[in-house]
This record gives sequence, C-alpha cells and structure tokens, in this order.
Amino acid sequence: MSSAAGRRLTPVTPTVELVIRGPIRRADLADLSDRVCAFFARHAGSTVRCDVSGVLADAVTVDALARLQAVARRNRCVVVLTHADDELLALVELMGLTDVLRA
Repeated sequence: MSSAAGRRLTPVTPTVELVIRGPIRRADLADLSDRVCAFFARHAGSTVRCDVSGVLADAVTVDALARLQAVARRNRCVVVLTHADDELLALVELMGLTDVLRA
C-alpha cells in the first residue's frame, strides 16, 4: 500500500475576488443584494476576497456588507474584506460586526 493511499486529502477551497465600488446609497441595496445573490450562488463554497477599497466608511456601506455576508453564509462562502481602511474597520467594530465582517 502506498503512503498516499492512507492519507486523507483536504479539499482545496476555491478563492474568488469580488470588488465593491462606492459610494453605496440606501437606494442601491436591493439591486446590490440581487447581484451578490447571483455571484455567491455561482461561487458556492468559495472563499471570497472582497476588495472594499472603493467604498466610504458609513452606515449604508456596513449595512450592505452585512447583507453580503448573510448571502455568503447561505451559500457556504467565507468572506474576507481586503483593502478596508481604518475608518471602515472602526465603524464595523463600533456596530458590533467584527465577528461577521472579517478583515
């Protein structure tokens, strides 16, 4: 028996990139939700590196990111924020969403 036959292989989780551009207005949230639902359905089970360098640090953006995370979880995705500025990270923390929106 070869040594490879006795080993368990850990499945590799695919990683995909998602870029969020801003500013995000409250009126944009429904359309954004529809688009991210389709995106996460296509990439179910993936790690999603979400580039947020183009968004403003405001409550609407954090709301949009929290909605994005909820859709991701339903599709077994893990979202990791990338290029988040200190102001956005501080707002995420202030709103108690640090465990939900990982950077």
